Amino acid sequence: MSDMAPTPRFYHFAAAFGAGGLLTLMILFNGTLAIYGSLYFASWVPHLTGTVAALTLLIILRPKRVAAGRPPLWTYLGGVSGALTVMLTSATMNTALALSGTIALGLAGQVMFSLFADMRGLFGLPQRMPGARDYLSLTLIIAGSLILIFYGGGA
Repeated sequence: MSDMAPTPRFYHFAAAFGAGGLLTLMILFNGTLAIYGSLYFASWVPHLTGTVAALTLLIILRPKRVAAGRPPLWTYLGGVSGALTVMLTSATMNTALALSGTIALGLAGQVMFSLFADMRGLFGLPQRMPGARDYLSLTLIIAGSLILIFYGGGA
């Protein structure tokens, strides 16, 4: 087995780009819910509807289990981090950061944590030390975020 990761294909890029668009829509919808309710309401509604949608798909598609056994307990924390993400983005979207600033800083946070997780080999990831390109990318994302927040939006 090779240490080299498989070469990404076009559909990998398209799927990731589409997921980013869906994430933006989710934050917009949840932030709008927070205006009419509360942060808890804005988190509860999408998680309930997501649960119903996931259960419906499981019933219809009946997917086969990929691996036997139980996953590690920490994998179930995705719901907790998802709920916190929904509440925090719903709160910040309705501030001076607006939707674009919230998304930009969220991306910067994702890249920072993923570099840290790679460095430490967290959650079963292969340990990988970031290179100069990784740090340059992070710097450009943060710089772009700050430009977007402080100089974007026009007057």
